[in-house]
Amino acid sequence: MPAQPTINSRPAQRLLDLALALPALILTLPIFLIISLAIRFETVGPAIFRQQRVGQGARLFDILKFRTMTVAQDPSGSLLTIGADRRITRVGGWLRRYKLDELPQLINIVRGEMSLVGARPEVPRYVRLYSEEQRRILAYRPGLTSPASIEFRDESELLAEQADPEGYYCTVQIPAKIALDLAYLDRASTLSDLELVARTVRRVVIR
Repeated sequence: MPAQPTINSRPAQRLLDLALALPALILTLPIFLIISLAIRFETVGPAIFRQQRVGQGARLFDILKFRTMTVAQDPSGSLLTIGADRRITRVGGWLRRYKLDELPQLINIVRGEMSLVGARPEVPRYVRLYSEEQRRILAYRPGLTSPASIEFRDESELLAEQADPEGYYCTVQIPAKIALDLAYLDRASTLSDLELVARTVRRVVIR
C-alpha cells in the first residue's frame, strides 16, 4: 500500500473558495432547476451523476455532475468519454460544450472536498497507476479548474484520434496533466488562483 501523501493546506485558498463558490451556488440555483428538468425530460434517470474520485490525502469522495449520458446498463463500460460518444444525450452535449455539467461541483467545493483551483480528481482505477512522484498531487485538494484542464480541454477529441485511447490516457495524458498541475500548485497563490479562474471563464465564454 503506497504511503499516504502529506496534506498541503492553504487557509487563504479555502477562504477564497467559500467567498466565490457559496454566492455562485446560491445565484445559480434557478439554473440548477432548469437544467435538472431538461435532463429528466429528455431521458429517464437522475439529473445528478455521482462518481467516486480520489481527493486530498487519497480520501475518496463522490464528485457531482449534471448527468450528460444515458443511464449505463453495463457497469464495465469505459470510464473515458471518447469523441462523439453515443452515450451522450442532446442536452448532455450542450452542457459539456459550455462546461455547465460541472456546476454541481460548487457543492463539492462548499463541502471542502474540492477547491476552485486544483488538479481534476481522478478515479481510483487510474490513481493506482501513479508513480511516487505523481502521488504528490494528492497532497493538494482537487479542483474545478487547473492549467491541465485548460490545456487538455478537448481531451475527448484527442483520445478519439488514438488507436488505444485508454493506453494513451494512462501513459501520455495523465503524466502530462500531473506535471503541469504540480508545477502550478507548488507555487500557487491567491492571486494566481484568481487569474486562473478568470482565464477559465474566458475560455468557456469564447468557446
